[in-house]
Amino acid sequence: MNRFRLMASTVTLLLSITSIASAELLALLNYESKPGQTVRREGIAIMEVDPKSVDFGKILMDIPLPADFVAHHIFFNRDRTKAYITSLGKSELYVIDLTRFPYRLRTIAVPDCQVGEDLVVSEDNKTWYLTCMGSSTVIMGDAVQDRPIKTVRASDPTAQILYPHGIAIHNGIDRVLVTSTAKPDMSEMGESVTVLEASTGKVLSTHKVSLKPSPSKAAPVEVMFAPNANPPVVHITNMMEGTLWAGLWDPSSKSFSFTQVDDFGPRQQGVPLEMLYNAKGDRLYITTAKPGFVNLYDNSNPRQPKFLKALPAAEGAHHTVLSPDERYLFVQNSLLNLEGMSDGSITVIDLQEDKVLGSIDTLKAAGFNPNCIMLLPNHFQKGGIRESMQ
Repeated sequence: MNRFRLMASTVTLLLSITSIASAELLALLNYESKPGQTVRREGIAIMEVDPKSVDFGKILMDIPLPADFVAHHIFFNRDRTKAYITSLGKSELYVIDLTRFPYRLRTIAVPDCQVGEDLVVSEDNKTWYLTCMGSSTVIMGDAVQDRPIKTVRASDPTAQILYPHGIAIHNGIDRVLVTSTAKPDMSEMGESVTVLEASTGKVLSTHKVSLKPSPSKAAPVEVMFAPNANPPVVHITNMMEGTLWAGLWDPSSKSFSFTQVDDFGPRQQGVPLEMLYNAKGDRLYITTAKPGFVNLYDNSNPRQPKFLKALPAAEGAHHTVLSPDERYLFVQNSLLNLEGMSDGSITVIDLQEDKVLGSIDTLKAAGFNPNCIMLLPNHFQKGGIRESMQ
């Protein structure tokens, strides 16, 4: 396992000058040991994922993490100078200054947060918002000093924050939306999205996103604003119900209305999770973890995305990233080490040919599951990023 350890300082310096500057497609993957391993381990791997590279699938650098951190997601700030890593196990965030190499982890204490999930950054790059599924809170933080500044809770039972997971921000309308997903032990499921005032954190309203009688146990998990939509439109994946919803902003009433726009059940797919848009915003990609697919949509009309096709990935299909030229789509296949949804591979899809090229099994073969995939910032473009970069 020594090949996964940090390289010697001279090699690290050389990497900073050459490999990272010139490599074609470098990905960040936080990973953890598969169940049953004698010694639990976590880390962040920097991997070459360009199918045309001689180093395809190789780990070029490894950043160890505490074995009890339970790193979940990686998010970037707006200018891509920082990476934030959320924790399911501790009331902490890690932040990495991506302008300094070798990369260093710095801890941000967030004492009011239990089971940290998703993070978004305001368009002016000054404020971050962190969802905390275990404590039913949203933490607002200073994105310059990287410290929490406000804990958002809902006192009005009709406008609540319950088990928040997904989060999306649109500063143009001064709104943040969060999903009510599930109690961490999965004993209770949510069925709504809550609207906050972005500038103040004030809880404004809560909206059910299921056609089934309450409690529907729909478990909406992710929410994202469709790029370039005017008026704004959000999309929401219902993890347990297996549906896709859209929320349309009404500028006159300054409120959202929500409708169901797709059902994954007839395609024999379950557990829809992450969404990704291309740069133009006319394509939408949605993963389903069971049995593992990527669904492609024509998003020319974001109010009603049109399903085009489903391409196979692997069990636990979860996060996705696009190559800068939008030819390749990379799918990370693992969801919380859950049985039947933790393949551990990275599926590589050629979108020009509409076919799966193969998979990267580097972490899988070593007994690890990747939990998130992002491309290093110098390889990013706007379409290939998750909600923290909208």
